[in-house]
Amino acid sequence: MVGMQARLRAALLPGPCALCGGKAGPGGWCAACWQDVPGQDEPRCPTCALPGARQAACGRCLREPPAYVRSFAACSYAFPIDAMVAQFKYGRNLALAAPLGTLLCTRAREAPRPDLLVPVPVGRVRLAQRGFNQAAELARLVAHDLQLEMDPRAALRRDADPPQASLPLSERARSVRGAFRCARALHGTRVALVDDVMTSGATLNELAATLLHAGAREVHCWVVARTPESA
Repeated sequence: MVGMQARLRAALLPGPCALCGGKAGPGGWCAACWQDVPGQDEPRCPTCALPGARQAACGRCLREPPAYVRSFAACSYAFPIDAMVAQFKYGRNLALAAPLGTLLCTRAREAPRPDLLVPVPVGRVRLAQRGFNQAAELARLVAHDLQLEMDPRAALRRDADPPQASLPLSERARSVRGAFRCARALHGTRVALVDDVMTSGATLNELAATLLHAGAREVHCWVVARTPESA
């Protein structure tokens, strides 16, 4: 609890810019570096957040609609965001939760207000190895900023599935099939799933389907960054 409160305070107080080290405002960005964040204003598919027409779903979402109904991505998964996410998640640089969470908050303010934020869970073994769940860290900041309920234990994940980043796109949906279970009642609830990066969408789609089966009314996806279709 103490660590979480400290990170929340850090997100709200001025400090050095996460990229250049210069003077930054609350959230960890200076004005110049904020302008350089890739893909902030890029038109995107409203369903899966791939670059495209802002008001029209992409061909893939029209052919095979996912379980989630909308996705909101704060930016593109490109330099310097890709390096920041890697340092945050694998380098255990928890200070980067604040600037990445700030990015997500700015985009989430445009989204329909959910009843509940659910961070994408990690399995117990991976959580023990890493020491934290990056999605939960981001969700806490967003929940605090937007005054939303967040439940890091609403969904649970099995331990057997391999990391999605290690798999080719063609195998990701199969690897997460049945990977989640819902741990609370969601009847009639609009849920927003929170994660750092959306690549194929397989993990988010499987989790969304699980929550719908548990009674959620609809599921949205809120992510910091969206990869290009070929990633």
